[in-house]
Amino acid sequence: MLQQILSRLERARVLDGVSDWLQGRVQQLSGPRAVQDALHGTWLGHPLHPVLVQVPVGAFVSASVLDFMPRGRRAATTLITLGVASAPAAMAAGLMDWSQMTSDRRRVGLVHATANTVALGLYVSSLIARGSGRKARGVGLALAGLSAAGAGAYLGGHLSYAQSGGMNQAAPEISRVPQEWTRVGSLSSLPDGKPAVRKVEDVPILLFRTGGSVSAMIERCSHETGPLGEGEMVGSGSDACVVCPWHGSTFRLTDGTVVHGPAANAQPMLRTRVRQGMVEVAQP
Repeated sequence: MLQQILSRLERARVLDGVSDWLQGRVQQLSGPRAVQDALHGTWLGHPLHPVLVQVPVGAFVSASVLDFMPRGRRAATTLITLGVASAPAAMAAGLMDWSQMTSDRRRVGLVHATANTVALGLYVSSLIARGSGRKARGVGLALAGLSAAGAGAYLGGHLSYAQSGGMNQAAPEISRVPQEWTRVGSLSSLPDGKPAVRKVEDVPILLFRTGGSVSAMIERCSHETGPLGEGEMVGSGSDACVVCPWHGSTFRLTDGTVVHGPAANAQPMLRTRVRQGMVEVAQP
Protein backbone atom coordinates (compact mmCIF):
# COMPACT_ATOMS: atom_id res chain seq x y z
CA MET A 1 0.00 0.00 0.00
CA LEU A 2 2.80 2.44 0.91
CA GLN A 3 4.62 1.70 -2.33
CA GLN A 4 1.45 2.37 -4.32
CA ILE A 5 0.96 5.70 -2.55
CA LEU A 6 4.56 6.72 -3.20
CA SER A 7 4.34 5.71 -6.86
CA ARG A 8 1.24 7.86 -7.27
CA LEU A 9 2.96 10.73 -5.50
CA GLU A 10 5.92 10.54 -7.88
CA ARG A 11 3.49 10.87 -10.80
CA ALA A 12 1.26 13.55 -9.22
CA ARG A 13 1.61 16.29 -11.82
CA VAL A 14 -1.01 18.30 -9.95
CA LEU A 15 1.83 19.29 -7.61
CA ASP A 16 3.96 20.71 -10.41
CA GLY A 17 2.40 24.17 -10.33
CA VAL A 18 3.33 24.73 -6.69
CA SER A 19 6.63 22.89 -7.16
CA ASP A 20 7.69 25.02 -10.14
CA TRP A 21 6.69 28.25 -8.37
CA LEU A 22 8.61 27.34 -5.22
CA GLN A 23 11.62 26.20 -7.23
CA GLY A 24 11.75 29.61 -8.91
CA ARG A 25 11.53 31.43 -5.57
CA VAL A 26 14.29 29.32 -4.04
CA GLN A 27 16.58 29.94 -6.99
CA GLN A 28 15.87 33.68 -6.86
CA LEU A 29 16.66 33.89 -3.15
CA SER A 30 19.57 31.46 -3.12
CA GLY A 31 22.18 34.22 -2.90
CA PRO A 32 25.84 34.16 -4.04
CA ARG A 33 27.44 31.04 -5.49
CA ALA A 34 29.47 30.56 -2.30
CA VAL A 35 26.28 30.37 -0.24
CA GLN A 36 24.75 27.87 -2.65
CA ASP A 37 27.87 25.69 -2.54
CA ALA A 38 27.90 25.81 1.27
CA LEU A 39 24.27 24.71 1.47
CA HIS A 40 24.71 21.96 -1.12
CA GLY A 41 27.65 20.58 0.88
CA THR A 42 30.23 20.98 -1.88
CA TRP A 43 32.89 21.65 0.77
CA LEU A 44 31.81 18.54 2.71
CA GLY A 45 32.00 16.01 -0.11
CA HIS A 46 28.37 14.96 0.18
CA PRO A 47 25.02 16.73 0.74
CA LEU A 48 24.86 18.90 3.87
CA HIS A 49 21.12 18.47 4.49
CA PRO A 50 21.30 14.91 5.93
CA VAL A 51 23.95 16.10 8.40
CA LEU A 52 21.98 19.11 9.61
CA VAL A 53 18.72 17.21 10.13
CA GLN A 54 20.36 15.06 12.81
CA VAL A 55 20.19 17.93 15.32
CA PRO A 56 16.44 18.69 15.23
CA VAL A 57 15.46 15.03 14.79
CA GLY A 58 17.67 13.92 17.68
CA ALA A 59 16.38 16.75 19.86
CA PHE A 60 12.71 16.02 19.10
CA VAL A 61 12.98 12.26 19.68
CA SER A 62 14.90 12.74 22.92
CA ALA A 63 12.36 15.32 24.10
CA SER A 64 9.52 12.83 23.65
CA VAL A 65 11.36 10.34 25.86
CA LEU A 66 12.04 12.93 28.55
CA ASP A 67 8.43 14.11 28.54
CA PHE A 68 7.45 10.78 30.09
CA MET A 69 10.24 10.62 32.65
CA PRO A 70 9.93 12.02 36.18
CA ARG A 71 11.10 15.64 36.24
CA GLY A 72 12.09 15.36 32.59
CA ARG A 73 9.79 17.96 31.03
CA ARG A 74 12.06 20.92 31.69
CA ALA A 75 14.88 19.20 29.83
CA ALA A 76 12.40 18.20 27.11
CA THR A 77 11.44 21.83 26.64
CA THR A 78 15.12 22.76 26.28
CA LEU A 79 15.60 20.08 23.63
CA ILE A 80 12.52 21.19 21.70
CA THR A 81 13.87 24.74 21.75
CA LEU A 82 17.17 23.42 20.34
CA GLY A 83 15.32 21.46 17.65
CA VAL A 84 13.22 24.43 16.59
CA ALA A 85 16.28 26.73 16.51
CA SER A 86 18.31 24.30 14.38
CA ALA A 87 15.53 23.40 11.92
CA PRO A 88 15.80 26.47 9.62
CA ALA A 89 19.39 25.66 8.62
CA ALA A 90 18.43 22.08 7.76
CA MET A 91 15.42 23.32 5.80
CA ALA A 92 17.53 25.83 3.86
CA ALA A 93 20.01 23.13 2.82
CA GLY A 94 17.18 20.79 1.88
CA LEU A 95 15.43 23.41 -0.23
CA MET A 96 18.67 24.21 -2.05
CA ASP A 97 19.15 20.56 -3.01
CA TRP A 98 15.46 20.14 -3.85
CA SER A 99 15.48 23.11 -6.24
CA GLN A 100 17.92 21.28 -8.55
CA MET A 101 16.08 17.95 -8.67
CA THR A 102 13.96 16.37 -11.39
CA SER A 103 10.18 16.83 -11.36
CA ASP A 104 9.34 13.39 -9.92
CA ARG A 105 11.77 13.91 -7.04
CA ARG A 106 10.51 17.43 -6.41
CA ARG A 107 6.94 16.13 -6.04
CA VAL A 108 7.97 13.78 -3.25
CA GLY A 109 10.29 16.42 -1.82
CA LEU A 110 7.48 18.96 -1.70
CA VAL A 111 5.34 16.69 0.48
CA HIS A 112 8.43 15.81 2.56
CA ALA A 113 9.04 19.52 3.18
CA THR A 114 5.37 20.14 3.95
CA ALA A 115 5.31 17.39 6.57
CA ASN A 116 8.41 18.80 8.22
CA THR A 117 6.99 22.33 8.15
CA VAL A 118 3.84 21.06 9.87
CA ALA A 119 6.04 19.30 12.43
CA LEU A 120 7.97 22.51 13.09
CA GLY A 121 4.72 24.44 13.56
CA LEU A 122 3.48 21.86 16.06
CA TYR A 123 6.71 22.05 18.03
CA VAL A 124 6.54 25.84 18.13
CA SER A 125 2.97 25.52 19.39
CA SER A 126 4.20 23.02 21.98
CA LEU A 127 6.73 25.55 23.26
CA ILE A 128 4.02 28.22 23.50
CA ALA A 129 1.76 25.83 25.44
CA ARG A 130 4.56 24.86 27.81
CA GLY A 131 5.46 28.49 28.39
CA SER A 132 1.87 29.31 29.35
CA GLY A 133 1.68 26.46 31.83
CA ARG A 134 -0.38 24.05 29.69
CA LYS A 135 2.13 21.24 29.97
CA ALA A 136 -0.15 18.38 28.98
CA ARG A 137 -1.15 20.24 25.85
CA GLY A 138 2.50 20.90 25.14
CA VAL A 139 3.30 17.20 25.36
CA GLY A 140 0.41 16.33 23.06
CA LEU A 141 1.50 18.87 20.46
CA ALA A 142 5.06 17.54 20.64
CA LEU A 143 3.87 13.99 20.00
CA ALA A 144 1.84 15.22 17.03
CA GLY A 145 4.94 17.02 15.78
CA LEU A 146 7.01 13.86 16.12
CA SER A 147 4.41 11.95 14.08
CA ALA A 148 4.55 14.57 11.30
CA ALA A 149 8.35 14.56 11.41
CA GLY A 150 8.32 10.76 11.18
CA ALA A 151 6.17 10.92 8.05
CA GLY A 152 8.54 13.50 6.61
CA ALA A 153 11.53 11.29 7.43
CA TYR A 154 9.91 8.35 5.65
CA LEU A 155 9.43 10.44 2.53
CA GLY A 156 12.99 11.72 2.82
CA GLY A 157 14.26 8.15 2.91
CA HIS A 158 12.26 7.31 -0.21
CA LEU A 159 13.60 10.40 -1.94
CA SER A 160 17.20 9.56 -1.06
CA TYR A 161 17.29 5.80 -1.56
CA ALA A 162 14.43 4.83 -3.87
CA GLN A 163 14.74 7.91 -6.10
CA SER A 164 18.48 8.47 -5.59
CA GLY A 165 18.08 12.13 -4.66
CA GLY A 166 21.43 13.45 -3.49
CA MET A 167 23.23 10.23 -4.43
CA ASN A 168 26.35 10.14 -6.61
CA GLN A 169 24.72 9.29 -9.93
CA ALA A 170 28.05 8.50 -11.58
CA ALA A 171 29.31 6.02 -8.97
CA PRO A 172 27.53 2.93 -10.41
CA GLU A 173 29.40 3.42 -13.68
CA ILE A 174 32.68 2.48 -11.96
CA SER A 175 31.61 -1.16 -11.64
CA ARG A 176 30.99 -1.31 -15.39
CA VAL A 177 34.60 -0.42 -16.18
CA PRO A 178 36.92 -3.48 -16.41
CA GLN A 179 39.20 -4.12 -13.44
CA GLU A 180 42.07 -4.96 -15.77
CA TRP A 181 43.89 -2.30 -17.80
CA THR A 182 41.94 -1.46 -20.96
CA ARG A 183 43.11 0.64 -23.90
CA VAL A 184 41.07 3.71 -24.79
CA GLY A 185 43.26 5.16 -27.55
CA SER A 186 46.66 6.59 -28.30
CA LEU A 187 48.17 9.47 -26.34
CA SER A 188 48.76 11.38 -29.56
CA SER A 189 45.04 11.24 -30.42
CA LEU A 190 44.13 13.23 -27.30
CA PRO A 191 44.25 17.03 -27.47
CA ASP A 192 46.74 18.51 -25.01
CA GLY A 193 45.06 20.65 -22.36
CA LYS A 194 41.50 19.85 -23.44
CA PRO A 195 39.07 17.12 -22.35
CA ALA A 196 38.03 14.39 -24.75
CA VAL A 197 35.43 11.61 -24.52
CA ARG A 198 36.23 7.97 -25.16
CA LYS A 199 34.32 4.80 -24.33
CA VAL A 200 35.32 1.76 -22.32
CA GLU A 201 32.88 -0.98 -23.20
CA ASP A 202 29.77 1.27 -23.34
CA VAL A 203 30.81 3.60 -20.49
CA PRO A 204 31.75 7.14 -21.60
CA ILE A 205 34.99 8.36 -20.03
CA LEU A 206 36.27 11.94 -19.95
CA LEU A 207 40.03 12.05 -20.52
CA PHE A 208 42.22 15.08 -19.85
CA ARG A 209 45.77 15.15 -21.15
CA THR A 210 48.49 17.44 -19.84
CA GLY A 211 51.71 16.66 -21.64
CA GLY A 212 52.51 13.00 -21.16
CA SER A 213 50.03 12.37 -18.33
CA VAL A 214 46.32 11.66 -18.57
CA SER A 215 43.51 11.73 -16.01
CA ALA A 216 40.19 9.95 -16.52
CA MET A 217 36.80 10.46 -14.91
CA ILE A 218 33.32 9.06 -15.47
CA GLU A 219 31.82 11.36 -18.10
CA ARG A 220 28.29 11.43 -16.68
CA CYS A 221 27.85 14.08 -13.98
CA SER A 222 27.51 12.83 -10.40
CA HIS A 223 24.58 15.19 -9.83
CA GLU A 224 22.05 14.24 -12.52
CA THR A 225 24.14 12.35 -15.13
CA GLY A 226 24.61 15.40 -17.36
CA PRO A 227 27.08 14.93 -20.27
CA LEU A 228 30.31 16.53 -19.03
CA GLY A 229 31.85 15.97 -22.45
CA GLU A 230 29.51 18.66 -23.78
CA GLY A 231 30.37 21.07 -20.99
CA GLU A 232 32.59 24.14 -21.03
CA MET A 233 36.16 23.95 -19.79
CA VAL A 234 37.34 26.69 -17.44
CA GLY A 235 40.84 27.32 -16.12
CA SER A 236 44.01 25.62 -17.28
CA GLY A 237 46.71 23.21 -16.20
CA SER A 238 46.16 21.55 -12.82
CA ASP A 239 43.30 23.96 -12.10
CA ALA A 240 41.35 23.15 -15.28
CA CYS A 241 37.70 22.30 -14.63
CA VAL A 242 34.73 21.10 -16.63
CA VAL A 243 31.27 22.63 -16.12
CA CYS A 244 28.22 20.40 -16.49
CA PRO A 245 25.94 21.83 -19.20
CA TRP A 246 22.78 20.82 -17.33
CA HIS A 247 23.04 22.42 -13.88
CA GLY A 248 26.48 24.01 -13.76
CA SER A 249 28.27 21.62 -11.41
CA THR A 250 32.00 22.20 -11.80
CA PHE A 251 34.68 19.50 -11.39
CA ARG A 252 38.47 19.69 -11.47
CA LEU A 253 39.65 17.55 -14.35
CA THR A 254 42.83 16.25 -12.72
CA ASP A 255 41.22 14.69 -9.64
CA GLY A 256 37.42 15.02 -9.94
CA THR A 257 37.08 17.40 -6.98
CA VAL A 258 33.76 19.28 -7.02
CA VAL A 259 34.48 23.01 -7.13
CA HIS A 260 30.92 24.31 -7.47
CA GLY A 261 27.52 22.69 -6.91
CA PRO A 262 24.78 21.72 -7.10
CA ALA A 263 26.80 18.49 -7.06
CA ALA A 264 28.15 17.70 -3.60
CA ASN A 265 29.92 14.49 -4.58
CA ALA A 266 33.28 14.37 -6.36
CA GLN A 267 33.34 12.94 -9.85
CA PRO A 268 34.54 9.28 -9.82
CA MET A 269 38.04 8.87 -11.23
CA LEU A 270 39.72 5.90 -12.90
CA ARG A 271 43.32 4.72 -12.78
CA THR A 272 45.30 5.65 -15.86
CA ARG A 273 48.66 4.82 -17.39
CA VAL A 274 50.43 5.27 -20.70
CA ARG A 275 52.12 2.21 -22.21
CA GLN A 276 53.91 2.30 -25.55
CA GLY A 277 52.03 5.43 -26.51
CA MET A 278 48.61 3.98 -25.64
CA VAL A 279 46.38 5.27 -22.85
CA GLU A 280 44.91 2.62 -20.57
CA VAL A 281 42.33 2.89 -17.80
CA ALA A 282 41.06 0.58 -15.06
CA GLN A 283 38.84 0.63 -11.99
CA PRO A 284 40.30 2.49 -8.99
